Amino acid sequence: MAPEHPAVDEGGAPVGRRVVLGLLGLGALGIVGGARLQDALSAALAPIQTRDPTGLSSLLPLGNTFRYYSVTGAVDEQDAGEYRLSVSGLVGTPGRHTLADLQAMPQTQLVRDFQCVTGWRVPDVPWAGVRLGHLLDLAAPDPTATAVRLTSFDGTYTESLSLEQARRPDVLVALRMLDAPVTHDHGGPVRLYVAPMYGYKSLKWLSGIELTEEVVPGYWEERGYSVDGWVGSSNGRDDDPTG
Repeated sequence: MAPEHPAVDEGGAPVGRRVVLGLLGLGALGIVGGARLQDALSAALAPIQTRDPTGLSSLLPLGNTFRYYSVTGAVDEQDAGEYRLSVSGLVGTPGRHTLADLQAMPQTQLVRDFQCVTGWRVPDVPWAGVRLGHLLDLAAPDPTATAVRLTSFDGTYTESLSLEQARRPDVLVALRMLDAPVTHDHGGPVRLYVAPMYGYKSLKWLSGIELTEEVVPGYWEERGYSVDGWVGSSNGRDDDPTG
């Protein structure tokens, strides 16, 4: 995954003490130097953040920017011609959509914050894509289906939503963010965006939508994260849609 999760690097080289101390020193410098220096640090550290197995770069005061992490190693890119999004499970009409198919469907635009569970936030991000609920309608869910399991073409990451959550108008199969096509680092060519929930619910490199009888906990939920990742229930800055 990219910006929204702590890094996991099971096969990488160990990070030396000098790197750790250097990152912490840069963080202190950013606090003292203010916003302009923080922006400069953000640009300078972008390559480090992509491969930071410590997660320490997420603690630096880098301003309103995305942090780039992955729960796997490198993720192979998929171009527009080879991308496919499958819809399967408890459905009457399974689907296998190309990027062109998704682009031809009704598009929804949102401008919403992206909030990481580790505390950083990127405000007012433009998003555009197909409502997940629209794809579910096309698939004709079976009456026994109550949840959606989502998979990533990184081969490891999974997420989950109840069917009610998945049908919200602010849950997108996102094709664009930041006024441009979703880049590979941001989870492209297609990713999920779940506006009212923490970033770990917005699965990157989306490849599969499976209708299930019950919620199947995702990658981070199996490791202790909340299955219902409402932002508003903990930080008070967003509305809690359950309240």
